Amino acid sequence: MSYQQFYTGFLSANTTKQHYACHSHYFWPDCTRDAMLEYWDDSAKYVDHKWGYFFETLVPELQQRISTILNTNAPGQVVFAPNTHELLYRIMSCFDTAKPIKVVSTDSEFHSFQRQASRLEEQGAIELISVETQPFDTFSSRFKAAIAQHNPDLVFFSHVFFNSGYVVNDLNDVVNSVANDDAIVVIDGYHGFMAKPTDLSDIAHRAFYLAGSYKYAQAGEGACFAHIPTGCKLRPAYTGWFAEFGDLDKPRQIAGKDAVQYSQDGMRFAGATMDFTALYRLRAVLRLFEENNLSVATINDYVMQMQQHFLNELKRQGHDVLNEANLVVKDAHCRGHFLTFELADAKVTQALSAALKEKGILTDSRGNRLRFGLGLYHTPEYINLNALSAL
Repeated sequence: MSYQQFYTGFLSANTTKQHYACHSHYFWPDCTRDAMLEYWDDSAKYVDHKWGYFFETLVPELQQRISTILNTNAPGQVVFAPNTHELLYRIMSCFDTAKPIKVVSTDSEFHSFQRQASRLEEQGAIELISVETQPFDTFSSRFKAAIAQHNPDLVFFSHVFFNSGYVVNDLNDVVNSVANDDAIVVIDGYHGFMAKPTDLSDIAHRAFYLAGSYKYAQAGEGACFAHIPTGCKLRPAYTGWFAEFGDLDKPRQIAGKDAVQYSQDGMRFAGATMDFTALYRLRAVLRLFEENNLSVATINDYVMQMQQHFLNELKRQGHDVLNEANLVVKDAHCRGHFLTFELADAKVTQALSAALKEKGILTDSRGNRLRFGLGLYHTPEYINLNALSAL
């Protein structure tokens, strides 16, 4: 089975390259080009009334589709933003800043959290406790122990860690270990959404979930979202006019305590005016998947098959560095949609990445770790690693 027919535009633009960075920037299906033109046409048709049109048609459809994918049974709790950092900071703005916020997280979070948390720690606004992700087989128990020990205000961790591909398969257990009902729990789902089957039904009332379309949802940048816990009544200080969309024509209340009104669903965490082109692209991709019976489970099965084929090809090459001995996550059941190899140091890793690029093999690195992503547009015939013999 091949899915390359969905990606002819990106594939034809990269005929001399092998792209193994879909964990960073997935090729877009051809349907996304038509979606961008559809956005232009609708903007021309509706002009200033397009916001009402979007929130009556586009947004509810995407909310329902995402809720179904994550099995939350709460489509109204899905809210959109151009990036996950905006959503993260909106969540963090719910805290009382009169005292430092105690945060338990890990040493393997993506920059949108790690940089922001480090800067707030510099200011004395938060106390950050970072739990090492390795060794992986004891991560969950160590992370839960840190939560119990520190009784944090905020727990933040990834479903799939960006620098290794390790999957936290016991999401429910980790979330349910947070005994303090007032603590906020946030899951960074960016490397899990549309890659690994995810069921949030048992924790939809408890956890925030952040993700977007830049990677495995295949719709490019600009379409990120959060699932807001059902029943959440938090009032983010960092707020925009979308958070009271539908009530803009009502008289503004007199200033006073709790005078600022919020939507009663997930839209209470909304921001302000954004370019909805990316949401059109995301809708087109999710419709494409539905029309072709491409569930997340089906996608995951295919990609894991491509990973195994890739590893078999590596073994055939007998490369002295790129081999299973240096594979960070060896258990496929605990691995996301990219293979990560740990090399001697960052300099060696960058040099090998650059040498691969010279041979038309595109990948990326994080420190001393080289990452190879596999996706739906890969086939056994596409994967040609003969160039490794010269490296």
